[in-house]
Amino acid sequence: MTPIDTIIVGAGGRGNAYGNFALEHPREMRVIGVAEPDPIRRERFVRRHDIAPDLVFDDWQSLLATHDKKAPTIINCTMDRFHFESTLRMLALGYDVLLEKPMTPVLEENARLVRKAEELGRVLQVCHVLRYTPFWQALREVIQSGKIGRVISVTHRENLSYYHMAHSFVRGNWRSEATSGPMILSKCCHDFDILLWILRKNVARLNSFGSLSHFRPEHAPEGATERCTDGCPAADSCKYEATRLYARDGSGFPLNAVSWIPTKEARLEALKTGWYGRCVYHCDNDVVDHQTVNMELEDGATVTLVMNGQGDEECRTMRWDGAKATLYGKFSARGDEITLHHHLTGEVEDIPIIARDSSGHGGGDYGIMRSFINTVNGNPDDSVTTARESLESHLLAFAAEEARLNKSVVDMNEFRARLETQARA
Repeated sequence: MTPIDTIIVGAGGRGNAYGNFALEHPREMRVIGVAEPDPIRRERFVRRHDIAPDLVFDDWQSLLATHDKKAPTIINCTMDRFHFESTLRMLALGYDVLLEKPMTPVLEENARLVRKAEELGRVLQVCHVLRYTPFWQALREVIQSGKIGRVISVTHRENLSYYHMAHSFVRGNWRSEATSGPMILSKCCHDFDILLWILRKNVARLNSFGSLSHFRPEHAPEGATERCTDGCPAADSCKYEATRLYARDGSGFPLNAVSWIPTKEARLEALKTGWYGRCVYHCDNDVVDHQTVNMELEDGATVTLVMNGQGDEECRTMRWDGAKATLYGKFSARGDEITLHHHLTGEVEDIPIIARDSSGHGGGDYGIMRSFINTVNGNPDDSVTTARESLESHLLAFAAEEARLNKSVVDMNEFRARLETQARA
């Protein structure tokens, strides 16, 4: 097998997750270039992948400034607001692109990206990694086998742990809609994608409710300081206290976001001035901390998606009720489980799930890398997340946000038609 050469744009958490695949599977992929503005992240990445100096860039603009194509593929892990402009340029230069989700936080830009990839005949695959996990593939097989009968209703919960909510959506990169996007898109486009992939039916109508209700100044403990490093009197009783969460030796999520230097001392110093040392009640966050989306499918089935930012455990839980059986599932780092409760016989059936590999998102990170390689080689699998399919799941997120803000019910056929008009304007 000849490995696929790629350039990774953005050497943060996601870029390194995908880069690790190449290090562990060099016969399948080689990372030959990187674009990353942070010098510590960039140099670390260069050393790990032994990248030649002429393929090291300070940013995506420098990488794409010339017309020469430096590899057949690019993995685009820039921040959300850079996705549209950078990906358009990559496609125009002839690259096949694996794009981190969401495609872009601007509604009509999603349609424009899809059309451009299709016009140019380029691969544009979106990192909806859940499709590539043993858990979700097993659940999909059960539903599509007909074991639960016709699907009547689905309840699907995205349970963020309280510390992940605070890390990413209060203190971190996705805290502000202006710099990232609405949270229902940033976090739950995964969930819309997986639901559509399993159900294989379009949503006809939806509404949504949610708000930023907890992470607000009026809920701060009495006397709370602006930063956790300022001697806050509530430190011992606050579950978000930053030095306890971050000032540790080691590496990985979420420690690397504070400092790539893997020591307690380096992270404690970074907390004194960086984002992650701020009190969660005194940040510049504005995205919701909980939201529900209620959907009616074209066949009358109903689906409820719940995003909750106060979980004790990072996991997704679900209940699928069908005409023949009820399915319960839990997708978690502590263990995956699917049980099927047959209505007629009362039998409870445990559904076997293949063991995960070592990669993140329950094995999905490496699964999508193999899928991208197969797609580039002309052998797409039945889980491949095409840009066209991703567009539909993104539309649900945008429609949900419109419904939440306007307190309305959105007709999805009208919403799709409106998008098409806007994208062509």
